[in-house]
Amino acid sequence: MAVHRALQGVVILALSASVQAASPQDDVFAAERAFAASMARRDLKAFGESVSDEAVFFGGKAPLRGRAAVLQGWAGYFEGARAPFSWEPDAVEVLASGSLALSTGLVRDPDGRPIARFNSIWRLEGPGRWRIVFDKGQPLED
Repeated sequence: MAVHRALQGVVILALSASVQAASPQDDVFAAERAFAASMARRDLKAFGESVSDEAVFFGGKAPLRGRAAVLQGWAGYFEGARAPFSWEPDAVEVLASGSLALSTGLVRDPDGRPIARFNSIWRLEGPGRWRIVFDKGQPLED
């Protein structure tokens, strides 16, 4: 019984260490996926939690500067029951300092067809808190 409890403790410590040992790259993948999930859930508030106060989003006639402008500019994408597009990261690179990262991946239409590629720059803004500071999409080339 004592040996069993000791083994349980070792397993719990090992699992705990593996959870804590997630790399910054894994953290940014997770942040990007959570950001995309906010669109799928139609949750503008959760979307905004991933956007830095200093964010610059490109895509319209002029860049959207700041979280409030981004949320105002993107609010229309959150109307209706079905998201107008979705995205998934396929690559993440993090600076050696662990404070800045790039995520990129495909943007898909509601039927799942690839229509664009997004590029987002993420900044570590607090312990475990990654937020987007720059975001820009580009159409796929034919």
